[in-house]
Amino acid sequence: MHAVKSNRPVNLSPDLILAVNLKSPVAIASILHRISGIVIFLLIPVLLYILQGTLESPESFAAIKEDVFGGFIGRFLVFVTLAGLLYHFFVGLKHLVMDFGVAEELESGRNFAKAALGVSAVSIALAFVWVVL
Repeated sequence: MHAVKSNRPVNLSPDLILAVNLKSPVAIASILHRISGIVIFLLIPVLLYILQGTLESPESFAAIKEDVFGGFIGRFLVFVTLAGLLYHFFVGLKHLVMDFGVAEELESGRNFAKAALGVSAVSIALAFVWVVL
């Protein structure tokens, strides 16, 4: 009797999945892109509330400006939003360029993902200095 190939699914442990994916810059960029999209989506109501407050009157604009940018928590919330937008933008550009057939090979895709991660990290660090400090 010979061995028969099994088509049954293989259950992989979460540790093994993380160990494999954390070695690949492409996987890291993709996972963080999804997370940044979720962060942006969840912060939309907060941003719309702030926008509504700033448009009501000059007094409400001054109050929102003082409340949001006057304390650390408000500035940090603005930074998290800006960081999510910056990251999502740069990695989204990477995806759009790859949709046109550029850097689709394994090595060029890895290099492009590293470049997108690097540009995002620098822009997020600059945003932190600008908004929080």
